[in-house]
Amino acid sequence: MNLRGVLLTVYMLVSAILFISFTASPWVWLSFFINGLALLGFTIYHLYFEKQFSPFLSAFIVFNFLFFLVAPMVQIDSFHELTKPKFANFFPYNERLTVYTNALILLFNCVFFVSYVFFKKRTTLNKNINGSHIYSIFPLTIFTVAIISLIIFFLSFDFVLIEIETPNWIEDNVSVMEYLLWKKVLFLVPFGGLLLCFQYFEKGSKNELNKLTVALIFLILLLMIFWFKNPFTEKRNALGPVYICLLFLFAPNWLNSNIKMLSFLFFSMIIIFPMTSILTHTDASFSEIYQRPEILLEEIKGGGVIKTFGTLHYDAFSNIMATLDYVGKHGFSYGYQLLSALLFFIPRSVWEAKPNSTGKLVGEYLIEDYGFNFSNLSNPLVSEGYINFGLLGVFAAAVILAYVIIKMIPWLYSASYLKKTMALYFGIHLIFLLRGDFTNGFTFYIGALIGAMAIPKITEYLIAQLVIKKKNE
Repeated sequence: MNLRGVLLTVYMLVSAILFISFTASPWVWLSFFINGLALLGFTIYHLYFEKQFSPFLSAFIVFNFLFFLVAPMVQIDSFHELTKPKFANFFPYNERLTVYTNALILLFNCVFFVSYVFFKKRTTLNKNINGSHIYSIFPLTIFTVAIISLIIFFLSFDFVLIEIETPNWIEDNVSVMEYLLWKKVLFLVPFGGLLLCFQYFEKGSKNELNKLTVALIFLILLLMIFWFKNPFTEKRNALGPVYICLLFLFAPNWLNSNIKMLSFLFFSMIIIFPMTSILTHTDASFSEIYQRPEILLEEIKGGGVIKTFGTLHYDAFSNIMATLDYVGKHGFSYGYQLLSALLFFIPRSVWEAKPNSTGKLVGEYLIEDYGFNFSNLSNPLVSEGYINFGLLGVFAAAVILAYVIIKMIPWLYSASYLKKTMALYFGIHLIFLLRGDFTNGFTFYIGALIGAMAIPKITEYLIAQLVIKKKNE
């Protein structure tokens, strides 16, 4: 059996176990089942009919399977013995609202998929886009970006040390703009420099001194990436895109097809990560597990999986429900909530009436109305569309997302390492963007584009103009 067959078999097996063991009312069960069938159809299309590499659809499928099927079904299944069940965000379980939430998700997913196929058929991709032409990269450009990276390293040294020493649950003692500037923009500059090095090595050079210099800069930039982007300074949603892109660069054949990318994301996020969480939370020792492997089954039956999927890491579905409840009491925002993302560059000190992100808005609503104690919540793209314009907003969000993804595909096949890598970065970041909230998902990617692509490209342009001027003198 090939990898495609293995993945589809595991996918179907996990789905079967999930639905067979799911205890809920017929309408709730059916609403999840319909969404599961739709997602299965998307998956079959992606694996068997979509010939072009598209990490975007892989990420979309894995996100939906994990956050809109597995997590909420495991959570709801644990409610059948409770008299007043509620989710991790303290929002009470409501069958009618659960069915309606699934209906919105189905609407979003179907509109997205149809739009994706529609736009893709009408987009002509130049088959020679990744052909013989390779952009020339001057060693001076790489050297300049490395100098900029070193300046960032020294200026941010104390900031990074504080980040390493401060637990993740404690808020940063800096302004939001300073936080974004350092962590989401400037700390990505070495990553952009590393991409220029890859570009230079692919082009090749007869000058041994230049090759040696670029190789040394490459190692320095790689060390800086490890310094700026590590588990002590960043959350997983920020580390994943960077390190998966590095894996793609160092071993391109590992993640260069739909089946490989979907398998990687599916097994890592849906199989491996939950299982490792069960291992880290069990009271049994390694020797006990080795002698009695059934301990893990007992741990699963005893609530190991529920504990894993019952945390705020998997709150996307329940936050849609909370958003619907909020809209029912306070009405639609009619685009006002979008301003916090689209005008993210305006500091709150300048615009005091700047709206909070939707995740924070709904979090504060849960605190005030349901006694919750945390406001920095996710808010999926589905409910972002709904809180702004209702069903029309859900429809529009799905169409716009599909259009943006199709526009990213030429980047993925570009000869420029900056473009192709940032397209892949967006594909992995899509999981975070879909989970929300939109303000953070949008802002973080724009910041990464500025740091990893815009700054190196501007540097490259200025150096090229300087070289041209020297040649013409």
